Amino acid sequence: MFAVFQAGGHQYRVSQGDQITVDFLEGKNEGDKVNFSEVMLVGGDKVVVGAPYVQGASIEAVVKKQTFNPKVIVFKFKRRKDYKRTRGHKQPVTVLEISGIKH
Repeated sequence: MFAVFQAGGHQYRVSQGDQITVDFLEGKNEGDKVNFSEVMLVGGDKVVVGAPYVQGASIEAVVKKQTFNPKVIVFKFKRRKDYKRTRGHKQPVTVLEISGIKH
């Protein structure tokens, strides 16, 4: 069984036991349980498509860790003007393990 759900403006296709990386979820610690009710599609023997969401369906997940994506370097310069600026950014993310799909 698999499902497609929405979290943080992105859509994810998951099955039970999958580990996914989503946008940072505030106030969650390692081991906390999270429910997502914005399920758009549930598949398996029978496919159920929502309009826009499937009624009564939810995704249960466990927070594995709160971490950061690899650093992205932003380098700006203007040639012949002695202007250089280097900045870096590390996007915070949450790693989840899907523990169940309810339909």
